[in-house]
Amino acid sequence: MASLDQFGLDVGIYGANANPQTVLRLATLAEAAGFGSIWLADHVAFPVSFKSEYPYAARGQFPTKLDDPLLEPIATMGVLVGATQRVRIGVAVLIMPYRNPLLLARMRATLDNFSGGRIELGAGVGWLEEEFVALGRQDFSRRGKVTDEAIEIFKAVCGGGTVDYQGETYAFDSIYASPGSVQRPHPPVLIGGLSNPALRRVARHGTGWLAVMADPAKLTDRLAKLRMLMQEADRPFEDLTLHYKMFLDIDNPKHNTDGVREPGTGSEKEIIDDLKRLFDLGFHNIIVRYRGDSASELTRQIDHFVSAIVPKV
Repeated sequence: MASLDQFGLDVGIYGANANPQTVLRLATLAEAAGFGSIWLADHVAFPVSFKSEYPYAARGQFPTKLDDPLLEPIATMGVLVGATQRVRIGVAVLIMPYRNPLLLARMRATLDNFSGGRIELGAGVGWLEEEFVALGRQDFSRRGKVTDEAIEIFKAVCGGGTVDYQGETYAFDSIYASPGSVQRPHPPVLIGGLSNPALRRVARHGTGWLAVMADPAKLTDRLAKLRMLMQEADRPFEDLTLHYKMFLDIDNPKHNTDGVREPGTGSEKEIIDDLKRLFDLGFHNIIVRYRGDSASELTRQIDHFVSAIVPKV
């Protein structure tokens, strides 16, 4: 039987309910209920219009209104660190090219110190090219290499002491990185994504993998590929922690363009079966988020999940 500490709650920093009161309420609710972790997403500013396709929707359309509230995740994490005492806190995923990598590493190490060692780094390359342009960041086509180097800088800075870095996309001479992170040698690094480059990044840099909204057939294929890549990297597959993120919608099944129901949506029994299947595949932690507009329905969905679904998994 699963326990609630194997689940994380995404507190929703974009969308109709992305306000400080609701985010703080969800964070403290998650800690009091027994969730093991709380999570945020990462966007900084939505362009008024864009052509990039959202990778986690059947038709590539972003699931919320672009002019809905949007809270910046690193700033929000600082607040949540102070508002909680036990739960682990992460971003699923942080778009590594969006921010200066040295500054980002120092901010994360600082948060790890203030939290007493409760920070997780979810790392991804990003998908919204127009947001890259708005931020004036690195070339979108090189975001994979930028992400690799940002992760290396993060690990080095979290190690503490004197650090320098000479890479293709970023370089700096020796600096003092003090304090390093509480977690040694660094906080967990979860790599997000289903593509072959993402899985290769897991094998090179990750302590874990984060999959989002993939069906069991896709997950089975990706897990087999990840096992092969870990073997090639001479790393034990069992050293990885496997995380899965789903968008919860109890009693409201949603289907992709092939007519397949999305995991986490539908009847109570269907969602219980989804969760059992994920644990049977070897996943260790499951992150859930409800993205509807109603604050009262948000509360009902989370309460139902905690009281009626998790105990049956």
